[in-house]
Amino acid sequence: MQGGRPMTKRFIAFLFLAVFASTASAQERRPDNRQDHAGQFDFYVLSLSWSPTFCASQDGPKNGQQCSTDKDFRFIVHGLWPQYEKGYPDFCETKEPGRVPQSLGEPLFDIMPSMGLIGHQWRKHGSCTGLSQRDYFGKLREAFSRIKLPADLSCGDTALTLSADQIEEKFVAANPGMSRRGISTSCEGRKLEEVRICLGKDLQFRDCAEVDRDGCRASQVTLPPAR
Repeated sequence: MQGGRPMTKRFIAFLFLAVFASTASAQERRPDNRQDHAGQFDFYVLSLSWSPTFCASQDGPKNGQQCSTDKDFRFIVHGLWPQYEKGYPDFCETKEPGRVPQSLGEPLFDIMPSMGLIGHQWRKHGSCTGLSQRDYFGKLREAFSRIKLPADLSCGDTALTLSADQIEEKFVAANPGMSRRGISTSCEGRKLEEVRICLGKDLQFRDCAEVDRDGCRASQVTLPPAR
């Protein structure tokens, strides 16, 4: 090796392991090794966060837009995520700007109450849809409008403790066409974090085996009250 110190066997082994670990990580997110290209995905996941769980966390008080004492959000949109059947794309190259203008973000504050959240969701997920910023957030609004929130869950006046299955069953009962194979819950400890609903590109309900499997394992999940 000219112009440098010869690589030892130990260094070569270390380099191989580092490359292997990096490749394994990428395969975990994209098992088929496909590259992320905007517009190339299989379906959407609409992620609905239970806002009181976030607001009760360490980070909650830092977000006055969502968690100040005069706010009482319940289910809000975390994001609309393009997915593969296995894995998901993120941070795709796009001709759209990375920054979301205030004029485009503010109309979403009733369901997505933070410019920081809106901007991050665009850069990580919206960029992979192949849509413009305006069309992506229009699609996000349309997806949310198609979901009927179970009244007894979204009330938020008092704490509720249910199993993850019961939470999903309430969503399925309220939304004709939704199946238990097309929805999952996630939890933060024993508190409800999110409900994730799978939708086709036409925003019709669909099954999604990988998302369905990746749900909350807690036997009981609590929805903290909104106030």
